[in-house]
Amino acid sequence: MHITASVFINDDESGLHHDYEIWLERLAPHEPTSGYRHNDTGEDNADAHMKRQVMGREVVVAVTNGQLDFGTWEQIFYGEFDGKRKKRVLVKIIGE
Repeated sequence: MHITASVFINDDESGLHHDYEIWLERLAPHEPTSGYRHNDTGEDNADAHMKRQVMGREVVVAVTNGQLDFGTWEQIFYGEFDGKRKKRVLVKIIGE
């Protein structure tokens, strides 16, 4: 997973996903890119790093009887806040 990507658990509801986009953009707007010292290096993705920090980089999920132990509407989501990167996901299973 790239440093600008996030994994999180929440409801699979389109309005909520839209609300996250708006909320994250308010917290860490992409523009003006000159407003971030990180971008002085020639990058333009400082906002993506901050959005990832807020959303987290990993989730822990219980498994019961071979099934993910989620609430009715919960799912795991992958968010990439700097879409220019190759993606990969690491899954670790720990326990019996």
